[in-house]
Amino acid sequence: MTMDEDTKVLRDYLIFTVPHVTVLAGAILGVMMILGVPVTLALGIFASLYGAMLLILGMIIRPHVSGIRAYWLFIAFTVFLILSGCFLSLYGR
Repeated sequence: MTMDEDTKVLRDYLIFTVPHVTVLAGAILGVMMILGVPVTLALGIFASLYGAMLLILGMIIRPHVSGIRAYWLFIAFTVFLILSGCFLSLYGR
C-alpha cells in the first residue's frame, strides 16, 4: 500500500515543522517554570500556545492537503489542545 501525494506532503511538512514548534513551546514552558508560575497555569498557557502555533501551521498547508482525513484529525487535535489549555488556565486552580 502506497501513500498518495497529499499524504506524503502532509507527512513531510509535519516532520519538518512540528519539532521546531515543540522546542519553542517547551522553552516558553521552561521559562514559566523557572519564574515560578503555578504549574496548572503554566501548563494551560503551554497547551494553548502550542495548539495555536500548530493550528497556524495547519492553516498554512490547508490549500494543499485539506482533502485528506489525517489533516482534519491534526486540526481537531490542535483545537483540543487550545481548549484544554484554556480550561487549565481558567479552572485549574
